[in-house]
Amino acid sequence: MNFLASSKPSHRMATRLLAAAALCAASGAHAQAVPKTVRLIVAYPAGGVSDVVARALGDRLAAQMGITVIVDNRAGASGAIGMDAVAKAAPDGATLGFSAISPLVLSPHLGKLPFDPLKDVAPVASVMYSPVLLIATPASKAKDFRALIDDAKAHPGAVRWATSGPASLGHIVLEQLRAAVGVDITHVPYKGGGQQLNDAIGGQFEILSTNASPTLSSHIQSGKLRPLAVGAPARLESLPQVPTLGELGYKAANINSLFGVFAPAATPSALVAKYNAEINKALASPELRAKLTATDNVPTGGNAAAFAKEIASEFESNGRIVKAAGIKAD
Repeated sequence: MNFLASSKPSHRMATRLLAAAALCAASGAHAQAVPKTVRLIVAYPAGGVSDVVARALGDRLAAQMGITVIVDNRAGASGAIGMDAVAKAAPDGATLGFSAISPLVLSPHLGKLPFDPLKDVAPVASVMYSPVLLIATPASKAKDFRALIDDAKAHPGAVRWATSGPASLGHIVLEQLRAAVGVDITHVPYKGGGQQLNDAIGGQFEILSTNASPTLSSHIQSGKLRPLAVGAPARLESLPQVPTLGELGYKAANINSLFGVFAPAATPSALVAKYNAEINKALASPELRAKLTATDNVPTGGNAAAFAKEIASEFESNGRIVKAAGIKAD
C-alpha cells in the first residue's frame, strides 16, 4: 500500500507542532485518568529491532503504571501506515504510537500522506536513536573512511553504495557525503534490508549504509563486514574504534534514526505529561537500557517540548536535502 503522491511540503513545522501542543494543553483542562488498557501501535513489522524495543517499553510501562499495554503492529509505507492509525485514533489516552520520526520529517517532502504530520500527532517522548553504520564489504579494500573517499575520488562511479531504498536514511547520508566531498559514488537502492545484507557479505557492492541490528553486529564480529564510520552523536560502546561522521568532519551527514512515542494531537496534556514521565522512568531502568544497548540503540528521553523541537529541526533539514539532491520516492 503506497500512501505517497505528489504534494508540496510545508515549511512551518515548528509552528504547527507547537499548535498541536497547544491543542493538547487546551484539551487537558478536564484531565482524565490513564486508561486501564492502552494500545501501542508499532509502525514496523513484528520481530524487528524496533518491535522488540517497543514491546520491552510496553512491558515496563505496564508494570510501572498498573495497566495493560497491547502492541499493535501496523507496518508499511515507511512507518506512515502506523502513524496514520495513531493520527486517526480517539484522543483519549488509550492509543499511543511507537515510530521513527521519518514519517513526520522525511515522508512529507516526498509525497502526500493520509494524515497531516504537522498537526494530527503530538510528540510524547523521545525513546532512542538507532545509529547508521557505514560498512565496507569484501568488495572494498578501504581500511578506513578516508581510504574510501580517496578511492571514490580516484575512481569516479566505481564505488557502489547500497541503501535500503530511495529516500531512506542511508540514502540521505550518501547524498550529504556526495555534496560535502564532491565525489561520484553509484547509489544501489534495495527494497528493504534483508537481501542487501546477504549481497553485502557476497561482495555485490563496496559500501552499505544501514541501521544497527543484531544480525549486522554478528557479521561485523565475524570479520565478514568492516565498519568504517557511524552516524551517531557519539561512538558506540560496542565499536569504540569506529569514528562518527561528525568526528571525521562531515557533520551534516552525521545523522541517525530517532524513535519516540506519539499520541493523537488532541490527547489531554495531563495524559501526555504523565506518559512522558513514565517513559523517562522506564528508560532509566537497567533492564530496558540493557535491551536497547544490546542492539546498539541508544536511550534518549527528555521532555515532549524538546522532542518536538528536534522533529521540527529535522523536518527543515530533510526538506533542504531532498530538494538539493532531487530525491524522489519509489
